[in-house]
Amino acid sequence: MSILSSIGRIATEFNAARARYQTERALRSLPVELQKDIGWPEVTGNVPSSRGFSTHTGVGVWAGAK
Repeated sequence: MSILSSIGRIATEFNAARARYQTERALRSLPVELQKDIGWPEVTGNVPSSRGFSTHTGVGVWAGAK
């Protein structure tokens, strides 16, 4: 695996995480009634995983999310 392919993979992961974050931010800015109509959020809360980490996958955790 070359350094350029590694950088490309990291950039792709970062861009995907950023897009998820922006989408989540846009959905959270909608009125609560509209969020309920579209079924947002689907999760009943931020339930910790079996490893003790949050299931949140925002930009701040993009590097460790595999």
